[in-house]
Amino acid sequence: MISITSKGSFGKTDAYLNRMKNSDIFAALDKYGAIGVAALSAATPVESGLTAASWTYETVKRRGYYSIIWRNTHSQSGKPIAILLQYGHGTGTGGYVQGRDYINPAIKPIFEQIANDVWKEVTR
Repeated sequence: MISITSKGSFGKTDAYLNRMKNSDIFAALDKYGAIGVAALSAATPVESGLTAASWTYETVKRRGYYSIIWRNTHSQSGKPIAILLQYGHGTGTGGYVQGRDYINPAIKPIFEQIANDVWKEVTR
């Protein structure tokens, strides 16, 4: 048999759980989506500007699941240009264009901001 005894108040715990239950901590997903689009657009290597201008985002909210999906809609001949810039690609003449990691450094501060803001909300 296991017995647990507690003294004192669970007021802070109850208050925290009620805030979580009654508020949508992820209501700001659109804000972070837009911030991510701006960061990705600014970091995208620019030749014509089409790839930089083609970033979008979508928020997904399901029971117990929240997500932001960033996409780049610019493609040529069915090939996603943002991915080719990120990872590199072969050329039609047998050469290779080295990729440039621009997505991860651009989006990392957004992830950190989300984590910090959520933590502030949780510990408020």
